[in-house]
Amino acid sequence: MRLWIRCAWPLACRSRPRSRKAVATVSLDSFVEAIDRLRAEAAGTLQTAADEGALEKARVNFLGVKSGQLKELQKLLSGLGSDDRPAGGKLFNIAKAEITASFALAQDRVASSHQSGVQDAEAIDVTLPGDQVRMGHLHPITQTIRRVQEIMARLGFESVDGPEVADQWHNFEALAIGAEHPARDPLDNFYLAVARGADPLLLRSQTSTVQIRVMEQRKPPLRIVSLGRVYRPDTADATHYPMFHQVEGLLVEPDVTLAHLKSVLRFFASSFLGGDVRVRFRPSFFPFTEPSVEVDMEWGGRWIEMGGAGMVDPAVLEAVGYDPDKVSGFAFGLGVERIAARRYGVADIRDFYRNDVRFLEQF
Repeated sequence: MRLWIRCAWPLACRSRPRSRKAVATVSLDSFVEAIDRLRAEAAGTLQTAADEGALEKARVNFLGVKSGQLKELQKLLSGLGSDDRPAGGKLFNIAKAEITASFALAQDRVASSHQSGVQDAEAIDVTLPGDQVRMGHLHPITQTIRRVQEIMARLGFESVDGPEVADQWHNFEALAIGAEHPARDPLDNFYLAVARGADPLLLRSQTSTVQIRVMEQRKPPLRIVSLGRVYRPDTADATHYPMFHQVEGLLVEPDVTLAHLKSVLRFFASSFLGGDVRVRFRPSFFPFTEPSVEVDMEWGGRWIEMGGAGMVDPAVLEAVGYDPDKVSGFAFGLGVERIAARRYGVADIRDFYRNDVRFLEQF
């Protein structure tokens, strides 16, 4: 059984329409006044924003999507009359663009101010003492070479140099070192082109090659000192190295004697080492000098062997076109590392090539 229930109040039983929020009517004049107030407030706030925090607060207040003042002002557009709404919309868009541009300018100003502050903090205070600039200096071997050149220049010796790759003539034959001499043994030299047969090239084993080249080009009188790298396959130890520097002096003039040689070496030793230095000769043999001597120097109460020397062999003078009856000469050779080690008190010449800055910066 169905029960039909009639509503006692028919109107109450009908579905009620949803309530609509009433939109206030806004005049165009009041809307314009609101826009002007907002523009003035935004301009003042953005001009005085001093940091990023204040700028972010202003952005939320004026340009916020949910509760910004521009958003609230936009809602008033619907309250304008249909005739005033186009003008109101145009004014609103102008105000929005102006406030947005003002915000962008404020952002740039705050960022620039921050960058300027960083630069000011990092600026050089000229009233403070400056930091010393770390600078390098010449290697002790280079210092020694230049010191030797300066001393020998006072005696009228010209510094010369030549190629480090030599041929058989300049490295051996012109120095009276025959084909059977043990100094030409492949185990005692760095040959570069053995395939050339009888005339292979090699790394020069002495700077005498430079003296030969100069004598071939010039006539006596001659005073030269040659400095540079030479190469010999020696086992590296405290006093030997496969590559080292050599200084060789040569004087060719009429009536030169061993006394002149000893005087030059004594002057050089006294100038380089300082103080009174004694020089002594011991008989020796070199193919390119006759007589030949070993040179010892006493400094600080100790004798040390410094190199070889002697009178230039007449055969060497003839090989370069000099007349041994008219001129004579002397030659000497010293190891740069050896005299540098003696001067600076270095016990092992290998220290010069270890590239240890702690060692090198002492000189």
